[in-house]
Parts: sequence; C-alpha cells; structure tokens
Amino acid sequence: MYDGRTKLSQQVVSEVREHFGDRVFETVIPRTTKLAEAPSFGKPIMYYDAYSPATAAYELLAQELLKRIQV
Repeated sequence: MYDGRTKLSQQVVSEVREHFGDRVFETVIPRTTKLAEAPSFGKPIMYYDAYSPATAAYELLAQELLKRIQV
C-alpha cells in the first residue's frame, strides 16, 4: 500500500523499480482507510467500497496483469 505523501514510500518505489526494472508493475495500490477496513468486515475492497481509489487501482493492476500474461 503506497502513500504518495511520504518520502519513504516514494523512495521505496523508486528503489524497487530501479532494482527490478520492468518486472515491477506500473500500478501502485494507494493506502486508504477503506482498504484497511475491508478485511474487518470480511469483504474485498471491491464489495466494501466500489468507488474507492484502491478499488480502481486493483482493477488497473488486474488489467496490467492480463496484458502481461497474454504474451
């Protein structure tokens, strides 16, 4: 879970991308309160809050994954 407001998150993403290159997905999952709450309610984020930025990010990640495996 990425928090773009912190230098640590930005630095970690930068270092991971530098070390692993194109093996790292472009999509990052943002840290949100709803995402943290969802497991407590026994629901995936898509059912807990369909309009959360984290939900949108997971959908983008799924699309990115599908593009990579359809080579």
